[in-house]
Amino acid sequence: MRRIAIAAAWAGAGVLFVVGPRPAAADILVNVSKSSQRMSVLVDGTARYNWTVSTGTERYTTPSGVYKPQWLARKWRSKQYADAPMPHSIFFNKGYAVHGTTEISRLGKAASHGCVRLHPDNAARLYELVEKHMANTRVVVSDDVIEAPSEAPKKKPSQFMAKNTAGEKPAAAAAEKIPEAKAAATANTRAKARAETTAVRQERKNSARGTYREAQRYREAQARYDRYGFRW
Repeated sequence: MRRIAIAAAWAGAGVLFVVGPRPAAADILVNVSKSSQRMSVLVDGTARYNWTVSTGTERYTTPSGVYKPQWLARKWRSKQYADAPMPHSIFFNKGYAVHGTTEISRLGKAASHGCVRLHPDNAARLYELVEKHMANTRVVVSDDVIEAPSEAPKKKPSQFMAKNTAGEKPAAAAAEKIPEAKAAATANTRAKARAETTAVRQERKNSARGTYREAQRYREAQARYDRYGFRW
């Protein structure tokens, strides 16, 4: 009766509590490739991140396997290696952790003492994600290849640009044909000039031949006159 009275009192005060289902925790998969020196992060099966990393060198190789995050440390320093900074550490196997590094230039190649190094900004992003869904996070370390993300697809031209481009094509094609037209015109001019020159030469030859024939006839007529004594 007392519980009912309290509930009625809260209802009378206008206070209403709505109890709904909690949002489901996301499934986080952190894949680390020692052969590619890359990390891919999937959230509920969808690729979220793809980063370069530095895993352990041949002497200090990062152990392969499937792990669960054991504990997190936003700020940490290596007690074993000269108090080296390990910001946003995600410890997944005893002293092995995924963490940020100050040796950014060495990312993309094996360079650590066994941990998985990340760019500090990427380490912070991963830390925030795992912190919220730690129970559903898996860390897989293997030699499987992880490809680098491809370039973003190029934007298709807008309809306006496409129309303009289509309208410019004939003009561009005509512009490309101008040198060809000039070359053809030049060839035609030269052929015509050659033909005219040949005709003139032929005409001169014919004229010379005609003059020669007339002179020949004159000489023949003169010889007949001299021989027979008549005019022509």
